[in-house]
Amino acid sequence: MSSVAVLTPESFAEHRSGLKDQEITGCVPEDEAYIPTYLEAFPPLPEKGAPGEKTGEPPLPWGSKIRPIKASVITQVFHVPLEERRYKDNSQFGEGEEAKVCLDIMQRTGAHIELSLAKDQGLSIMVTGKLDSVMKARKEIVARLQTQASATVAIPKEHHRFVIGKNGEKLQELELKTATKIAIPRPDDPSANIRITGTKEGIEKARHEILLISAEQDKRAVERLSLEKAFHPFIAGAHNRLVQELSQETGARISIPPPSLPKDEIVITGEKEAVALAVNRIRAIYEDKKRKTTTISVEVKKSQHKYIIGPKGNTLQEILEATGVSVEMPPLDSASETIILRGEPDKLGPALTQVYAKAKSVMVVEVSAPAWLHRFIIGKKGQNIGRITQQLPRVHIEFTDGEERISLEGPTEEVELAQTQIQEIIKDLLVRMDYTEVNIDQRFHRHLIGKNGANINRIKEQYKVSVRIPQDSERSNLVRIEGDPKGVQMARRELIEMVQRMENERTKDLIVEQKFHRTIIGQKGEKIKEVRDKFPEVIITFPDPSQKSDIVQLRGPKNEVEKCAKFLQKIIADLVGATFCLLLPDREHDGGCSCLQIREETNTKIDLPTENSNSETIVITGKKNNCEAARDRILAIQRDLANIKETEVAIPAKLHNSLIGSKGCLVRSIMEDCGGVHIHFPSEGSGSDKVTIRGPAGEVEKAKKQLLQLQVNNFTDSMEVDVRHHRHFVCRRGQVLRELAEEYGGVAVSFPRTGSSSQKVTLKGAKDCVEAAKKRIQEIIEDLESQVNVEVAVSQRHHRAIMGPKGSRIQNITREHEVQIKFPERDDSAAGQDASPQENGDVSPEAEFVPRKCDIITISGRVEKCELARAALLVSTTSAQTSKCLTICTATSSGRRVNIWVPQPERQLDVIKVTGLAANVERAKLGLLERVKELQAEQEDRALRSFKVTVSVDPKFHPKIIGRKGAVISQIRKDHDVSIQFPDKGDDQQDLIVICGYERNVEEARQAIQQLVSELQEMVSQDVHLDPRTHARIIGARGKAIRKLMEEFKVDIRFPQPGSDEPDKVTVTGLPDTVDAAIDHLLNLEEDYLLSVTETETLAAYMKPPSRHGGGGGAGGLDDSSGGPAKGFVVRDAPWNAAGNKAPDMSSAEDFPTFGTGVAPKQTSAWGPKKF
Repeated sequence: MSSVAVLTPESFAEHRSGLKDQEITGCVPEDEAYIPTYLEAFPPLPEKGAPGEKTGEPPLPWGSKIRPIKASVITQVFHVPLEERRYKDNSQFGEGEEAKVCLDIMQRTGAHIELSLAKDQGLSIMVTGKLDSVMKARKEIVARLQTQASATVAIPKEHHRFVIGKNGEKLQELELKTATKIAIPRPDDPSANIRITGTKEGIEKARHEILLISAEQDKRAVERLSLEKAFHPFIAGAHNRLVQELSQETGARISIPPPSLPKDEIVITGEKEAVALAVNRIRAIYEDKKRKTTTISVEVKKSQHKYIIGPKGNTLQEILEATGVSVEMPPLDSASETIILRGEPDKLGPALTQVYAKAKSVMVVEVSAPAWLHRFIIGKKGQNIGRITQQLPRVHIEFTDGEERISLEGPTEEVELAQTQIQEIIKDLLVRMDYTEVNIDQRFHRHLIGKNGANINRIKEQYKVSVRIPQDSERSNLVRIEGDPKGVQMARRELIEMVQRMENERTKDLIVEQKFHRTIIGQKGEKIKEVRDKFPEVIITFPDPSQKSDIVQLRGPKNEVEKCAKFLQKIIADLVGATFCLLLPDREHDGGCSCLQIREETNTKIDLPTENSNSETIVITGKKNNCEAARDRILAIQRDLANIKETEVAIPAKLHNSLIGSKGCLVRSIMEDCGGVHIHFPSEGSGSDKVTIRGPAGEVEKAKKQLLQLQVNNFTDSMEVDVRHHRHFVCRRGQVLRELAEEYGGVAVSFPRTGSSSQKVTLKGAKDCVEAAKKRIQEIIEDLESQVNVEVAVSQRHHRAIMGPKGSRIQNITREHEVQIKFPERDDSAAGQDASPQENGDVSPEAEFVPRKCDIITISGRVEKCELARAALLVSTTSAQTSKCLTICTATSSGRRVNIWVPQPERQLDVIKVTGLAANVERAKLGLLERVKELQAEQEDRALRSFKVTVSVDPKFHPKIIGRKGAVISQIRKDHDVSIQFPDKGDDQQDLIVICGYERNVEEARQAIQQLVSELQEMVSQDVHLDPRTHARIIGARGKAIRKLMEEFKVDIRFPQPGSDEPDKVTVTGLPDTVDAAIDHLLNLEEDYLLSVTETETLAAYMKPPSRHGGGGGAGGLDDSSGGPAKGFVVRDAPWNAAGNKAPDMSSAEDFPTFGTGVAPKQTSAWGPKKF
């Protein structure tokens, strides 16, 4: 692959400056106070001469270092590890989702993409094309083929626009460069967090670039040090510890680009003094390491590099930490196998030893095995190979299709053991397994397989072999047989015999009309199945119905084919002779249930002409006797149809609804009475008056008479009723109207809507019924007009007694005397005034009754009936006043009431007074005595349940006895039916627990608590110190992980509270053995989690947001000789130093425009622009 040049933003900046790193470092004057001239700092651009003009002047510095762009096509190669692959199914590599995604990306971007699968199942991707196409393709590949992560970076809101750039160009460039998706919050969103989505490597790069942009815009000291990337590990230290310590000591933020980013620039930001101190320290480290260190190069196989790097680069960090030597690995996409070790000479030896040890810790071995044996080595559902991988889980075994080798990868000892086991399996299989290949014409393959694989499955089970027949698409004749040597030979012999028999077979075509095919096949293939069972060696093939073919093909041995053909021809002859045709008038066809029933009962096929057909022929197909029977049945139906009569009756359309009745009840009763008659009314709104009646002649006439009679009975009349009486008829859900309808033959009475001033009432029904109902309405109106109101004064306190239970007494009086009784609204204040300060049971006969508004009961109705109702009401009042004692509770016995008077508690009386009928009083007395016995029994039981015992338990055990959410103590309470009370926080005796209940249950509960305490006393508590950074991971989401751990080891684990003096102290409580096991497990978890935490902090060390404290920017940030502001960048002999000129405004967009942004030209004076 030819090398190509890539013009990156970094190289373009180098072109513009015309200076390389080594030249810059060499041109710095020895005197740090040296101030360059304007021409030295800003060399002029070269003058462009006329075409063809040659000048002898030497080229200016701007043009001396510009390098040409060699090519516009670039190639990029990058690697996707197995754990980051989105599609991990390797069974169809090159045909699966990854290939489809790459094809889609190539079509959209125009770049060329090549995929390759590494031994570690990682994905290597090579993208070739123009720079823009390659960057777009790379971004889409990472987004669609690599698992995505996300992270957020917080920078000041005012810096977001610099990340976006003009028209979003900066943001697009950053997304293409890092292959990530960067989401910046909208201006109206208060959040300052920028979200980055992509691969872990891309997120690191994007975060680094965003922080650099923010640092440039922040008003504080920024220093960029271009130091050789090879010395970055020494500055960062193992696991980035050195740079973290340096940041903590100086207070400056130090950003070192990650190893994957091809930059050698270290950015330090912070306060001036802190930045200056950090720069000095970093330069000192760099100079020291550059002076003391040397390098050695070693060659290590490319396949072993990943073991030297280790998971997430941890192995390289361990070597650096142990020996102080940096190991420089070539890129994964590079073919180089050279590893460079950089460090002090006396430490290179131990580091080299560790590198070789890590490289040889994993080995790769290939075992030779015939390709056809691979699936037997793997075993059914991977059983054989599964046993090896279970014993040796760190060994990776890979089988390659079509290759006679097996690859083993893993630790040396385990690989050697796995190699021995696989070789033994191969040796055993070669002894007891064999294979052969038979050349069989492809046209016989499907016959060898048989229907649903019947033939081939029989051979496999009978001879215990595996038979592999190639697919039709392979166009191969080789059939492979594998298995036991003896079974292979026998299966081979049987296959050859089957082929020989098939070569001797013949094919015969029968001409059968297509209309008979379905009859021969039968319902669900039942009839043709009988034929095939009779001739099992003959294959019968019917053409597809859509082909309209009459050819039925028979294939098999010659004799069997001839016999089958004769048998089928006989069936066809019977079918041809069994066709019968009958002509019927078209208007009398009836293709309903009758026809279906005839088909089933006579076993014939009946074809009726279609509705749009002019044919009058009904075709009956079947045996002759059956056809004749079906014909007789159809002719009988025809004779019945000839007796059908249809007539029309003219009935006004406005009466149709009333004749049909509610839900068609009236017309349905007529049709049921006149069996077989159908009455059809025209559709509503058609305006037609014609009603059609169809059915047998006699029944049609009968239905017609009933319909006309119903029309006569549908009489309508109207009358006028005063609006004030309407409410009486329609109230109580129209009860009066319902009574009228029931009494007068279903007459319908319609009153105007509520709120209408109309007095017209409509009556519908039979004429006699309408007249009778009309007369009854007149009588009701007369009664209503003759009604009077009678008032009865009864004290309000007796109203409830008069009404009776649920108003039963007053309802009886209302119904018996046909009156309306209205009680007044209850006046609670009046009731209070009416109450006298008498003792319970005392009556004052001298008190005079003065009626009030709330005491007046109104009776409405005829005069004579109101008087009768008034008398009945007064009788009820007298009975209610017979007892003036205070009714505390009421007992009902056999439908009668008694009054029970209970004395007030402060009187301390043991007498309860009962008044009422003698029999009722006696029954109430017995009931009261029974209730007294029940209360005494309850009192005795309450005394037994009040037995108490106190148990002294150390308060530290109380939470354990209570349990999580009270589970333990609730179970004890439930099991022993006791009440257990723990001391309150303020009690003097914090160790006393009170148990209350039955004596026996209390004793059992006390023993249960004491047993629980004795178990708790056996437990021990040990403290273990765990890094606080791992606490959250050990606890898990909502404490799920720690609860599972506590249940597994039967221990209690307590973590320190926030702000504790010992934040790393974790207490484990339980039995001694379980506590030790739990502590060991916690320490292992801490070790695992610390690796991930350390790596996260390492990456975040140089990605932290810049400090908000003080600091101007610019190169003048290092000048701390005075407490004044920074001098900035200073040059000598500048044009603005001339007389009459002034220095340019750095904040002016006109003097210092942004590239690509148009600036409106300033209005010049009449004398032209200024010249320096």
